[in-house]
Amino acid sequence: MPLKLTFLRLNRTPDLLAFLSILFYLDFAYDLVRTDYIKLIMLYVALFFLFYKLIQLKKHQLTFLAAIAFIFRLLFLFSIPNLSQDFYRFIWDGRMILEGFNPYLYTPESFILKGVFPIYQAQELYHGMGMLNGSHFTNYPPLNQLCFVIAGFFAGKSILGSVIVMRLIIIAADFGTLYFGKKLLEHLKIPISNIFWYLLNPFIIIELTGNLHFEGVMIFFLIWSLYLLQVGKWQFAAFVLALSISIKLIPLLFLPLYFYWFTKQKINTNQIKKSVLKLKIPTLTSIAKLFLFYMIIGFTTILLFLPFYSSEFISNFTKTVVLWFQEFEFNASIYYVAREIGYLFRGYNEIGIIGKMIPGVVLIFVAYTTFFKRNKTIVGLITSMLLVLSFYYFTATTVHPWYIATLLILSVFTNYKFPLIWSLAIVLSYLAYTNSDEHENLWIIAIEYFIVYGFLIWEVFLQKKFGDKQIKYFD
Repeated sequence: MPLKLTFLRLNRTPDLLAFLSILFYLDFAYDLVRTDYIKLIMLYVALFFLFYKLIQLKKHQLTFLAAIAFIFRLLFLFSIPNLSQDFYRFIWDGRMILEGFNPYLYTPESFILKGVFPIYQAQELYHGMGMLNGSHFTNYPPLNQLCFVIAGFFAGKSILGSVIVMRLIIIAADFGTLYFGKKLLEHLKIPISNIFWYLLNPFIIIELTGNLHFEGVMIFFLIWSLYLLQVGKWQFAAFVLALSISIKLIPLLFLPLYFYWFTKQKINTNQIKKSVLKLKIPTLTSIAKLFLFYMIIGFTTILLFLPFYSSEFISNFTKTVVLWFQEFEFNASIYYVAREIGYLFRGYNEIGIIGKMIPGVVLIFVAYTTFFKRNKTIVGLITSMLLVLSFYYFTATTVHPWYIATLLILSVFTNYKFPLIWSLAIVLSYLAYTNSDEHENLWIIAIEYFIVYGFLIWEVFLQKKFGDKQIKYFD
């Protein structure tokens, strides 16, 4: 009898955890106001704990984990995002295209200030997205715009309908990531349950499905591309990678890292003490394959941008991208330290100077990782991607919570777990404006990055010293 009771208790516990998660997600989706910071933190931490325990207890029952991941996402289906206003701009862009306008050529503000309303609910959408968003040109690439158009086409004049359509696209992308992520993990002989550190993570469910950020669609194409590369279909992998770039531009940062993948052939030289010295010398064939890989990506990306092409488009799009380096500041780490040092010496904000330096510093790090980290395997390539993107976010002037999603999926295929810790700590960024003067509380930002950098230092420098080769999350 005691054994039977123990068995029943062990089997009922995951069901209870899943049920509690459902209640908490419903509360998060339909009864949370962003400014209710205590409730936000409590719900998020509770969901993270439940997520951890569910994977710990059910890591071998992948069908159960996939089913509840799908159910948790569906709970948000009819909710309006409560932590982000960006979806109003998505709807605006989609409706603009359906009305025959090029969204890259006009700001919403340019119409509203003239009293012109080019689309249905223009005034409501403009107020929803906010003055900051409405005063800038759109920076969403063409395949992302297609998602907005699909939402506008099927939802008609309904804002909630558009939200539902976009949410279904993001949910479908997440399960595409599950499919190809699972296949890639199998090829790499990594535990398949690792994919649920991404798929079941409340950070992913809330930020992507809940708040409608299309990093999830970009990630789907990125993982699909990496799987295709692993199985030798590099031409198709290049095409799919271009689709990822056409959702979000972030994968452009990874392009140099493919150098060693295509130039990894080895040739034998002289024998020294009965051992063969192997040198890596790129062959003409490998260089040609690398060049063709980049050509496919470039051609596909240009082709997708072509319907929107004009000289104004290039100018507007470039200016908007540059703004992220030279005008916007949010949830930064190293940049904020550099900014404070600049205040001491010059007495005013240094973003104009530091912002221009950051791309150069990042490119130097990318070059170092490209030529001194030999990305000969998919795991090596993904690890380099993780390190490069982490370096970029550590030095960036703006790090919105949903940016971390790409780090989290890449970590699934590596031994690095700091993105998982960051996906918990990132909720602190929502507390940044708790003060009355609406300036970021740098103490809160410092706590967030103290947690992230502390864990990163542990992983990189201290684990081996304490005799741990790998952190065991399930034991």
